[in-house]
Amino acid sequence: MKTLKITCFGEILWDIFPKHRKIGGAPLNVALRLTSFDNDVHIISRVGNDSLGRSLLAFIEEKEVDIQNVQVDSNLDTGQVNVILDNKGSATYDIVFPIAWDHIEITEANKALVASSDVFIFGSLIGRNLVSKHTLISLLDIAKYKVFDVNLRAPHYSKQLLIALMNQADFIKFNDEELFEISKYLGSKYNSIEQNLNYISKHTNTKHICVTKGKYGAVLLYNEALYYNSGYLVHVKDTVGAGDSFLATLINFLLKNENPQKAIDIACAVGALVAQNEGANPDISAKDIESFMYPY
Repeated sequence: MKTLKITCFGEILWDIFPKHRKIGGAPLNVALRLTSFDNDVHIISRVGNDSLGRSLLAFIEEKEVDIQNVQVDSNLDTGQVNVILDNKGSATYDIVFPIAWDHIEITEANKALVASSDVFIFGSLIGRNLVSKHTLISLLDIAKYKVFDVNLRAPHYSKQLLIALMNQADFIKFNDEELFEISKYLGSKYNSIEQNLNYISKHTNTKHICVTKGKYGAVLLYNEALYYNSGYLVHVKDTVGAGDSFLATLINFLLKNENPQKAIDIACAVGALVAQNEGANPDISAKDIESFMYPY
């Protein structure tokens, strides 16, 4: 398979759990999983000039994600998120504000990086502050294939920004709750996932959209055809990062011209494997994926 040059834009941070902390942030989680599929992966973000920031950069570099476009802020701290898990491992988040990644600046270097990348991946959380929002919008004008990873974290988003970003995107990924919420923003009266997928596709002129359904798998709309996976049985430790690894895997295989059904099957398997581990970025090999999908 070919190597893709991919740039992820947005938050890198520490997820603070009740008894431990883990490195995370959706764009970083996506970047790390994409690197595991032998891609040339870069990240644009910002950390504080502190011990947490230095630890983050060392970790990312060790994982072979390029950090030349991670800025260091002399005033704001490295990002932290307090993660609260329910008894089923599902997470809610308290996201500290303001933080270094709220102030990612536009530079000639990050413009050149995005212009030369095959794929540009971004989320909605990074638009909560004007500085990073302005940088994102500027980079979207340059990017080739734009992947919008919707991560609705109240109160850090607006209807207007979500619609603007969807209209820019070539690929949109939601979870099912996000799909229904945003469909209503656009005036949909439909009650099914499939109807709303097609509704959003039409209203945003986006031909590639995916919706995750937790343990029940995912639905992919790809060039007017629908593809389904009904999920895999796992004992969930926590769901943090499962959707990020799902997206990274799906984008990797779709853009390497794999059959869309095979791509969504592998992506759901990787998401399930992440959910049965602690933290967002467990090591998962090709052999792990194959033995999980085909145990016999």
